[in-house]
Amino acid sequence: MRSHYCGQLNETLVDHDVTLCGWVHRRRDHGGVIFLDMRDREGVAQVVVDPDTPNAFEQADKARSEYVLRIKGRIRLRPEGTQNSNMPTGLIEVLAHDVEVLNAAATPPFQLDEHGKVGEETRLKYRYIDLRRPEMIERFKLRSRITHSVRAYLEGNDFLDVETPILTRATPEGARDYLVPSRTHGGQFFALPQSPQLFKQLLMVSGFDRYYQIAKCFRDEDLRADRQPEFTQIDLEASFVDENDIMGLTEEMIRQLFSDVLDVTLPAFPQMTYADAMRRFGSDKPDLRIPLELVDVDDLLKHVDFKVFSGPANDENGRVTALRVPNGAKLTRKEIDEYTKFVGIYGARGLAYIKVNDRASGLEGLQSPIVKFMENVVGDVLDRVGAEDGDIVFFGADTAKIVSEALGALRVKLGEDLELYTSEWAPLWVVDFPMFEREDSGRLSALHHPFTAPSCSADELKAAPEKALSRAYDMVLNGTELGGGSIRIHNQDMQRAVFEVLGIGEEEATEKFGFLLDALQFGAPPHGGLAFGLDRLVMLMTGGRTIRDVIAFPKTQSAACMMTDAPGDVSAQQLKELNIRLKAKASE
Repeated sequence: MRSHYCGQLNETLVDHDVTLCGWVHRRRDHGGVIFLDMRDREGVAQVVVDPDTPNAFEQADKARSEYVLRIKGRIRLRPEGTQNSNMPTGLIEVLAHDVEVLNAAATPPFQLDEHGKVGEETRLKYRYIDLRRPEMIERFKLRSRITHSVRAYLEGNDFLDVETPILTRATPEGARDYLVPSRTHGGQFFALPQSPQLFKQLLMVSGFDRYYQIAKCFRDEDLRADRQPEFTQIDLEASFVDENDIMGLTEEMIRQLFSDVLDVTLPAFPQMTYADAMRRFGSDKPDLRIPLELVDVDDLLKHVDFKVFSGPANDENGRVTALRVPNGAKLTRKEIDEYTKFVGIYGARGLAYIKVNDRASGLEGLQSPIVKFMENVVGDVLDRVGAEDGDIVFFGADTAKIVSEALGALRVKLGEDLELYTSEWAPLWVVDFPMFEREDSGRLSALHHPFTAPSCSADELKAAPEKALSRAYDMVLNGTELGGGSIRIHNQDMQRAVFEVLGIGEEEATEKFGFLLDALQFGAPPHGGLAFGLDRLVMLMTGGRTIRDVIAFPKTQSAACMMTDAPGDVSAQQLKELNIRLKAKASE
């Protein structure tokens, strides 16, 4: 029906006849002449309809915003003084000789130009309208280019695209599964996969050697800006590799991707241990664009007459740390109070600080309600953090977990609020993660997943599980985890040892993972892999603020679809076929 996209027209096509199909972006009447800005996925072109073509003029006169039209006409240069340098098609226009209304449109619920401001709830309810916005179309065109680049790179490196099941069985991977009742096996359930983890490992046992998939994954968990109940992973696995092989290959893939799609050359990818990341930045995904670091001062504050500091300083599970903010003494009391509320979100019970007005004046040059409790050591503390005149130093004192989370988050917020970024892109690898972490219940859980290989023997693992490090690695960019992976367990005895540490008994292991344990005894090769969050990657590369901006039909924060009103009720007959009886509706 069309010969060209609107956004493809330019001055090289002057005097050519074209046929355009699209939506009316804007309609204007100027002195008896009708101007239509026609829009499609490639852009906007100006169409002029003169009264000299009465049939075309009559149809154009009916058209309103978002009407669907087909227009035939000839391209000409715009008259002198009417060119629009802000439009790629701003030097030309189409003089229409035929206008056909393919479909009328009701008044849209919000404007689609840059002046239209609308809440996210309305945008999600009318997502098919929201996706017409040029900004949204550009994001999804870039998403398509990203997946094309990734596929080309992986297939160029001998990876095979293999699909794994969507209906599988529930496995413990850190979040709740979405369960699907089986009609043919009454009372039993499938689970939607949280990742293709076990199947890609089985592909390695099968001898596929190099696998990849752009895979849909599902997790029934509380949502955040970078979480959705269904999301997309760039998933890959390879045999006969070690950590350096996987990290080198995927780092090159991301470098090439940024070069191909954004014309950006990423800086070096430094490696940092998990322990260093937590100590220096309070996070296992530090944003290295921000030149602020946490500095531990526990040893200096063990004997101060201030239990808020001395208590955690003398507790093996406590931490006292300082965060120096250059030129931060200009922060007002109101702003400091706001930051105090902010760290409270992470469990911190307060936010102590010292404003360094004039170090040469000793205690007189310091402004703080806590200096009187640490007069003998305040100089040492300021020396350790490198404090200078005009700085402010914030303190965190509590359990190590609370201090790391609160001060780590404060560091990121200060970086954003005070515009402290030193670069546009800051990638890194975080390595040497602990194998396990202790839950509030006292039980150990896998920090990544229970199929990650430890860097020690099975006997050493069982003897001191909390000291064991894993062969895991995370790629981080600008404070966002782009992807996580590991070398996997390929030995049945080691896998059983990990299950034992996690409190998974022989019977439970056989019930849930018998197929994997069986496979590991039939010549499983050493293997490892990595999974990238495609939605997070696209969000970063497009400058979006949440992954909802780069998912065509996302869910809300409550895991609901505003457009289709899902989830919804099902009929009594459907429930009967599935052997399910509801006790009561959720609303009751």
